[in-house]
Amino acid sequence: MTAARQATAPLAAALAEAEEIIRSAPHVRSEEDVAEGLDYLLGTIRGAIETGQHRGRTHPQLFEATGPYTKMGLDNPDTLYFYANLAGGAEYVIEGRRGTTADLSFQVMAGTYSADERAASHAAFDDRALEIDADGRYSFRLGPARYDDDEGDSGYVVLHPGSSMIAVREVYSDWSSEVAGSAILRRLDSVGTAPEPVTLAGQEKFYAKLAEALIGRLRTWLAFPGWFFGDQPRNTLNEPRQTPGGLTTQFSSAGLFELGPDEALVISVPVAGVPYQGFQLGSMWYASLDYVHHQTSLTADQAHVTADGLIHLVVSERDPGLANWIETLGRREGIMQFRWQRVGAPITPELGPTVKLVPFDRLADEVPGYEELHVTPEQWRDRIAARQDAFARRGLS
Repeated sequence: MTAARQATAPLAAALAEAEEIIRSAPHVRSEEDVAEGLDYLLGTIRGAIETGQHRGRTHPQLFEATGPYTKMGLDNPDTLYFYANLAGGAEYVIEGRRGTTADLSFQVMAGTYSADERAASHAAFDDRALEIDADGRYSFRLGPARYDDDEGDSGYVVLHPGSSMIAVREVYSDWSSEVAGSAILRRLDSVGTAPEPVTLAGQEKFYAKLAEALIGRLRTWLAFPGWFFGDQPRNTLNEPRQTPGGLTTQFSSAGLFELGPDEALVISVPVAGVPYQGFQLGSMWYASLDYVHHQTSLTADQAHVTADGLIHLVVSERDPGLANWIETLGRREGIMQFRWQRVGAPITPELGPTVKLVPFDRLADEVPGYEELHVTPEQWRDRIAARQDAFARRGLS
């Protein structure tokens, strides 16, 4: 029992430190903020455990470590995230079937995100770079450079020194109709073999790494709003720009909101005509809000487009009775972000959003197409019910 207590001691200490980080976070002002932070901590623990248990690099598998109960990195409500760890010098194959989602992308990364630095992107591409057959099936290999022309081979992705992880992202625009695909990863030199059995020394190392990862995640994502927004005024969105991190076909526009109970933001944006265009709110923990039971995000396919050809969103605590209401869930401050993905050309400022802070009681005068956007309480419940059902089907696909 002594050895077991020693093995778990780092994790026990990390949990106590994590609670202190949460309670002392700059944005925490109330018991509700602490409760939200502790709920976020549960997901962080779960994500760190799942990631840690899949860290073995001899027999890697794609696993889902980000979702509605394991949130981090301003996770996109419309995205399924899968990861696998890579080892230098090894060769891998990914085989899959393309579903009908709006976007499917792959990214090879080096290093990890921390409070001081970001992971580096070594390669990023979407399924348009792959050969996909009539049944939607595809395959490609990843490994060290073999020939001088490897970089131009769509069936082979060169893993440069330091490559440590691959991320697969599948993005929905219409939750109700799109269907996810599937993908598996194999390390070729370990197919048909088994990993080494667990050892006490290995478990002691695992718990120590788990403790380190838990604290690292908390500090990292708490630092992100400062990295990205700096001195940007509240209740503004920056001009669309290529998303940092190497996803060359993704643009984003983001900012922080700060609203009183009698205030609202009216955000207007053109329909860009790209496969994926989405908006979401996030907490100051740099995580999505509840997007299953509340409308805290909308895609261009989910939103109501008014007669002027624009999407007019209303961000507020109070219910305005409008189809494009984005719920703050009682938060006075948080993150807001647009994403455009699978773009064929840059998203220019003309395609970006405009933001106006208005008194809640003036919405009828400030929201274009106000009457057109009106929904009854029954219609709103139907919207949420459809959202819940679509998400449930998405999770089982």
